[in-house]
Amino acid sequence: MTLRSAALPILLACLSLAVGDGTLASPDLAILLEIRLPRTILVLAIGGGLGLSGATLQGALRNRLADPGLLGITGTAGLGTAIVFYWGLAAGFAPALPLGGLMGASIGSLLLLGFAGRAPSGPTLLLAGVAVSALASALLALTLSLAPNPFALAEIAFWLLGGVQDRGIQHVLLAVPPIALGCAILLRLGPGLDALSLGEDTAASLGQPPGRTLRHAAIGTALVAGAAASVAGGIGFVGLVVPHLLRPWVGERPGALLPASLLGGATLLILADIVTRLAPLVLTQAPPLGVLTALIGAPFLVAVVRRGASTE
Repeated sequence: MTLRSAALPILLACLSLAVGDGTLASPDLAILLEIRLPRTILVLAIGGGLGLSGATLQGALRNRLADPGLLGITGTAGLGTAIVFYWGLAAGFAPALPLGGLMGASIGSLLLLGFAGRAPSGPTLLLAGVAVSALASALLALTLSLAPNPFALAEIAFWLLGGVQDRGIQHVLLAVPPIALGCAILLRLGPGLDALSLGEDTAASLGQPPGRTLRHAAIGTALVAGAAASVAGGIGFVGLVVPHLLRPWVGERPGALLPASLLGGATLLILADIVTRLAPLVLTQAPPLGVLTALIGAPFLVAVVRRGASTE
């Protein structure tokens, strides 16, 4: 990655600091440091991490429809935050919300690796992710159905829509370190993913055991997706869309796509966040960030399926 390739997300980050809810003006120093700066840092970290995770999973599973939500970690992180809402723990201790999400993501990661076995392959990891996702969805539905009051139900539902409004420096301190660690793990997988694209047997013969590559991909993705969901709720489709947008310029080699997807994810999500903040200029209120990414990603997913690009 060069400074030139990072110019666009840097410029958008500067613009983000000047954008408020329905306004475009220089803020007071307190607003800049306590509201807009943490929000911008979170969006860059979450977007970059999700874009990188999507490129990694698409290369590791050799499936162009793979994204971080496929492994179920986002679902277990959402379940963790829903449980915190259910018991009212966040009312007396604000960091309980992201901590609950991180705990849910950690449990989901352990379940994923346990279901996949000691020597995971692409199909077993994929099936393990489906199992974890189904379990998380069922438990989340149970939590919603047992919500103690309408206010708790509304809070859980609003959180699951996804967004970074009202996030502060404490959320940055909780989410960015695990996202950075997950990105560091994923960026090192380039040679393994390149070898895996030739087949699992070929990768093993080249000194890149596919089980190790898949395990590290799952761990890195769990760190990124779990930390992202713990502070921002459900933000989907970034990991699916970004690698597809970049392949015409970067090429098909999975290893080359990783750093580009890191920057591309950060660019896409911060642009989407700017749009949500300017939306009150034409709408009654700002739409949730997760809803906007879904509106972008769902038609894109349909287009990919129609092109028959579900497998490489």
